[in-house]
Amino acid sequence: MQLIANAVGISTGYVKTVLREHLLMRKVCARWVSRMLDQKMKDYRCELSSENLNLMQLDCKLFLKRIVTGDETWIAYTITIPSLNSKACSGNTLVLQAPGSSRCRHQLHGKIMCTIFWDAEGILLIDFMPQKVTITGVFYADLLHKLVLAIKEKRRGKLTKTPLFLHDNAPAHRSHVGQAAILEYGFEEMHQPPYSPDLDTE
Repeated sequence: MQLIANAVGISTGYVKTVLREHLLMRKVCARWVSRMLDQKMKDYRCELSSENLNLMQLDCKLFLKRIVTGDETWIAYTITIPSLNSKACSGNTLVLQAPGSSRCRHQLHGKIMCTIFWDAEGILLIDFMPQKVTITGVFYADLLHKLVLAIKEKRRGKLTKTPLFLHDNAPAHRSHVGQAAILEYGFEEMHQPPYSPDLDTE
């Protein structure tokens, strides 16, 4: 926080106010915790890693081009609207004001869930989840349908090469509906090896 204050030339207290009250951010501390794998999981990890390595060695460029991956994340947003109680801001006219001025403005803050799919060439699809909607197997299957349409539009011929689909083990992703959609749309799922303590970072 002190680094931010020094960089922009304001007090640490104001930095804290902006982060918490305006950007709705919270300090979260996280640390990797080792997960001990039994012999079966170690063998499975070696098996999956060997399969991926063999695919890459056959044709590295094609292997990378086939991969499609995605993930969900929360996006914080701020909407600035004119005040309806001020004569200066009445009507449909949006008044632009200097930074730091709060006259005639209201700000709405919030967060929205965003799902992003991409490949080696760039972004394929960005989808914003409607308010009061949760990610279920059905919702995720609909997202995959949108992804297929995006691939057809942006990466012609990619679907004929059987894309390798890589995602995490979220419940919606592993649901029967989600798994059925992956097969229906012609993806080949890349399974993630079990987490290993040797990948932990401090």
